[in-house]
Amino acid sequence: MPSSIPLLHSVSAIAYGFRYRAPLKHTCLFYTHQLYTLQPPNFPLFSSSFCRVPNPNFFTGNSLFSRMEHFLSGSGINRNKGMIEQLQRYGVIKSKKVTEIMETVDRGLFVPEGTPAYIDSPMSIGYNATISAPHMHAMCLELLEDSLQPGMHALDVGSGTGYLTACFALMVGPQGRAVGVEHIPELVAWSTKNVERSAAAPLLKEGSLSLHVGDGRKGWPEHAPYDAIHVGAAAADVPQDLIDQLKPGGRMVIPVGTFFQDLKVIDKNLDGSLSVRSETSVRYVPLTSREAQLKGT
Repeated sequence: MPSSIPLLHSVSAIAYGFRYRAPLKHTCLFYTHQLYTLQPPNFPLFSSSFCRVPNPNFFTGNSLFSRMEHFLSGSGINRNKGMIEQLQRYGVIKSKKVTEIMETVDRGLFVPEGTPAYIDSPMSIGYNATISAPHMHAMCLELLEDSLQPGMHALDVGSGTGYLTACFALMVGPQGRAVGVEHIPELVAWSTKNVERSAAAPLLKEGSLSLHVGDGRKGWPEHAPYDAIHVGAAAADVPQDLIDQLKPGGRMVIPVGTFFQDLKVIDKNLDGSLSVRSETSVRYVPLTSREAQLKGT
């Protein structure tokens, strides 16, 4: 995420989780106990279509960011744990299993060197791609938890740095299968090195975790059907290949939309029908071709 974007607080309760592409600049993330919003600086409150803050007088002082940095000082392991405790404190993480997995997989191993890994913010990883903010990872893990039980199969589309794929692999275990698909070869190579340094390294070596170069819109048929599918970029429409590769009884979490996006939770019923609901409004990079992504279109 560009350094010109000031983050005034680690996000608490997630009613609006925004993940946005690197070219969005000069954006402030404001916080309340109920909702948060993205606004260009100096815009009047409520002028942005993203603004849904019920009480504009609730905004707190600008010392919160420095307090968060101070709170997360220390070793990488301690800072990762501090990040998780902060998300728990504000009700983002409720699941004991998700807590355990996020404590085990150190986020600091999956971000560009020199970036503030433990601040609750998305950040650029190059190639017009981002790694989601920790609160979005936590949200998706909790939404998919029942479909990430030991022995199940999980697909991570747009696997990026490999962080969420590693989390999936630890949740489904050696008897399961976690597959990451990313269409930027350099990111796949980097994510493999990241996983090799993490707690998920044995699963990568044994083969129950795999990272592939490919068009994630087409899924990864080799290990389908999947109990859990996570898509880390926004689709204009849900790709049919992903619906086809979702197992009856399984769940997909996918951002859908262009400028206005919703995080959709799609459950495939045992009869093959779909139940769809919107979890929250989000802002993700677009799910597109490699060429279009590199051009930033």
